[in-house]
Amino acid sequence: MGSGVSWPGARHGHSGALTSAAIRRLQMATYEYLCGRCGPFDVKLAIGTAPTAYGCPVCAGAARRVYSSPGLTRTSNAVAALHVREEQAREAPAVVSQLPPRGRVHPHPALSRLPRP
Repeated sequence: MGSGVSWPGARHGHSGALTSAAIRRLQMATYEYLCGRCGPFDVKLAIGTAPTAYGCPVCAGAARRVYSSPGLTRTSNAVAALHVREEQAREAPAVVSQLPPRGRVHPHPALSRLPRP
């Protein structure tokens, strides 16, 4: 299989759409575990398959699964305003009713270094 994409059944020559069970097996999630000796670590597993205990990659001891808040960051005001404007444009895009006034066009500075025909 030269495409690099594989799914259950592809190795056996079956073709067709993936089943919902096969898609769930291909989707990965990051689960957090806490080892009493080594501290926290993350493990990527198929969605819904995380056990309550997992072997620590450092000491091989049993680590319990822990739940933490998602990693959320605060965006700057400029980025937040761009997101708001983009969302508004989805629902009510700006309509152009006339051509912009003719004025001097400011080309990109790199264009002046290109050879002229």
